[in-house]
Amino acid sequence: MSRLPALLLISLLTLAACGEVEDTRPGQPVKTRQQAFKALLRSFEPMGTMLKDKRYDADKFAAMAAELVAAREAPWGHFGPDTNYPPSKSKADVWNDPAAFEQAKKDFINASDALLVAAQSKQEAAVGTPYQKVYDTCQNCHKTFRQR
Repeated sequence: MSRLPALLLISLLTLAACGEVEDTRPGQPVKTRQQAFKALLRSFEPMGTMLKDKRYDADKFAAMAAELVAAREAPWGHFGPDTNYPPSKSKADVWNDPAAFEQAKKDFINASDALLVAAQSKQEAAVGTPYQKVYDTCQNCHKTFRQR
């Protein structure tokens, strides 16, 4: 019985040691862009939940769309030429095919602009397709430029 607390402590320390690699580079560009993408998700995912659960709130949806647009530029500047190191989940294609990566970014920007316009209409029927287009741009970028 006295071994149980010690075993639990060892297990917890072992799990903690298996955590994500820390970004120790100056300015932490990988960590910064990951945090910026997470901020985008904090605006984007609740919109999808709202649509899926049939709990559309026009004002909240419009506010989240505006937050998404306001935060959407944050990650891109942190994809510098020497930022493909752990904990990055980016594929080398980000740097090997910068034109395609830039196009994926533009697709996201354009889709999020359309979502904001639709959200500002406050009409639930208007937001489904633009929301899906933003989602699709995210998925396409992940398929091409992000490791799983």
